[in-house]
Amino acid sequence: MKRDFLHVTDFTTDEFHEVLDLASEIKAKFKRRENYKPFKDQTLAMIFAKPSARTRISFETGFYRMGGHALYLGPADISMGKREAVKDIARVVSRYNDMIMARVFAHAHVLELAEYASVPVVNGLTDFNHPCQIMADIFTIQEHKKSVKDLKIVYIGDGNNIVHSWFELACRLPMHFICACPEGYTPDEKIMETARDAGLSTIEISHDPMSAVKDADVIYTDVWASMGQKEEIDERLKRFEGFQINDRLMAATGKNTLFMHCLPAERDREVTDSVMESAASVVFDEAENRMHAQNAVMLKITQNA
Repeated sequence: MKRDFLHVTDFTTDEFHEVLDLASEIKAKFKRRENYKPFKDQTLAMIFAKPSARTRISFETGFYRMGGHALYLGPADISMGKREAVKDIARVVSRYNDMIMARVFAHAHVLELAEYASVPVVNGLTDFNHPCQIMADIFTIQEHKKSVKDLKIVYIGDGNNIVHSWFELACRLPMHFICACPEGYTPDEKIMETARDAGLSTIEISHDPMSAVKDADVIYTDVWASMGQKEEIDERLKRFEGFQINDRLMAATGKNTLFMHCLPAERDREVTDSVMESAASVVFDEAENRMHAQNAVMLKITQNA
């Protein structure tokens, strides 16, 4: 049976750790420039309803370096759900390619794509979640902290798809996760309750960033207005006042805390330039690790590595 990666919870806890170990091995092979080609003569169709620099570069480069060919299909190439039904695209693209990666707006589209595709489907992002990003994030934390268990992770900003994937991770990995957001910008209640009901992690919502960050191992943020929300920016700038990651807030953790951002960052808005350039910032390690974590995910679901 084919296997997809649509949510972090598609991996068991053991498989999750296996993927992190595999990402570390792949990264080391790349650094040594080994002739490592597990995807030799294979093709990856990359469907982009929502454009992205990092997602395209990391998947295309990573798949190529593993011996395969990645085909970019932009919004003008495939109008999924508009010009052609999602289930039709799924079956047609499957006839040509060995794997599909889709970065789309509607989460229902990636679910339908996976249902009808005869090849593995990887979720490159939806408005609901971003599992590949979170796999890269936790891989980066493991590199810097050496352990990924029982950490305090404080996300500050909009309760968006990044937060939802952190909730999914909290179902597989014990942590204390706080989403510090303005009132009215809280994450999806259902997935938050699912994470709490899993009984593995402590999940909190806070509206006070300064108190939330005390003893944090990681502070994480994202843009205040994602793609498709830019018309809300004036209102969001007012509502998110006090939620900027700055030197004062980083100092309030009282410990050696990592700063993370999934990028692109709007410097001196959700995070100051000084924090982005500080020793605490691991955002570019995090960006690089998208490629290695995604390669590990693709290898796991196609070859049961």
